[in-house]
Amino acid sequence: MNLKNIQIFAHRGSKGTHPENTMAAFKEAARIGAEGIEFDVHLSSDGEMIVIHDETLDRTTSLLGYVKDCSAQKLKTADAGSKFSEEFQGEPIPFLKEIFDWAIDNTMLMNIEIKTDKLPYEGIEQKIVDLIRQYRLENRVILSSFNHQSIEKVKKLAPEIERALLFEGLPENIEEILSAKKEAGFHPDRNSLTETINHYAKKLGYKVRPWVANNKSDIIRLAEMDVDVIMTDFPEKAIKILKAWQTCD
Repeated sequence: MNLKNIQIFAHRGSKGTHPENTMAAFKEAARIGAEGIEFDVHLSSDGEMIVIHDETLDRTTSLLGYVKDCSAQKLKTADAGSKFSEEFQGEPIPFLKEIFDWAIDNTMLMNIEIKTDKLPYEGIEQKIVDLIRQYRLENRVILSSFNHQSIEKVKKLAPEIERALLFEGLPENIEEILSAKKEAGFHPDRNSLTETINHYAKKLGYKVRPWVANNKSDIIRLAEMDVDVIMTDFPEKAIKILKAWQTCD
C-alpha cells in the first residue's frame, strides 16, 4: 500500500490491536497491507534470539524477571497474549528464527531493533547477522539501535545490510552526527522530527522513518513532510488515513 511513496511499518506488529511483538501481531500487519514490521531482539541466558520489547518479562508475559536470565526452553512456556486480551491466551514469545521462517513466504520488510541500549548482550550483532545471512534476507532487513556502537559493529560485520540510527529526542549536534555517521536510516521519535531536520537528513541520503504516529494529526503531519516510512501501532487505521489524505490532496 504505497501512498505517495510513504510506507507503513507496524510497530511491534499491529500493537494497537494485537499483543505486541507476537506472530499474531505480525500476521495482522501483513494481512492489512503494511509494507514492514518493526520488532526488538534480546538474548536468552543460552544465547537464543528472543523477540520482546522490554529487558524484563513482567509487563507483557506470564513470566517474571529478566529475559537474559531465562533459558530458551523456559521462555517457550511464557504466555505473551493474555495480558493484552484473553482472546490471545497462550500466544508465545517468538524467536527470531520463527519470524524468518514466516517471512520467507511474504515480502514484508523487517526493522529489527537491537536492544543493547540498556544491557550489553555480548555477541548479539554477530548472531543476528548470521541468521539474516542464513535465510538470505539481507535485502529485507534494517538493523537499528539506540546504541550506535551496535550499529558500528554491524557496519563492520555486514556492510551489505541496511542500518539505521535510532533517537529519542535529538541532540543539539544532530546534523553533525548524521553527516559523520552516513548510515542509511534515520529513526527519530515523531515529536522531535522537524521540517528542517527531515530536509537535512534526506539531503544526506537518509531514509527518514519516525516512530510512533497513531493519531490522524501526527500521521498527516509526517506525511506532509514526505517522510519515507511512518511507524504506527495501528497500521490498518494509518493506511486508511493516508488514503483519505491522498484523495483530498
